[in-house]
Amino acid sequence: MKKQELAFIIMALLLGAIIGGLIGDIVGTYLPDGAAKTLFSKSIEIGFRTIDVDFYAIAFTIGLMIKINFMSILVVLLVIIYFRWWYL
Repeated sequence: MKKQELAFIIMALLLGAIIGGLIGDIVGTYLPDGAAKTLFSKSIEIGFRTIDVDFYAIAFTIGLMIKINFMSILVVLLVIIYFRWWYL
């Protein structure tokens, strides 16, 4: 596998996770209370919160958070199935 193909697959997986998470949040806000709303709106956050370092003249923030919900997992699985079917 070439570097370009690998970079394309990684970018597609990241975009799939982002778009799936966005769709899940949007659908979750418009559903009535119940199991479906819980399924779409619940998410797991993995990572660490921001660390603020503030010097007198320079300030910077460090942090990384990954938010995973049902739709982001579903879209990533669909991207994997698509690439297995067409490219592998």
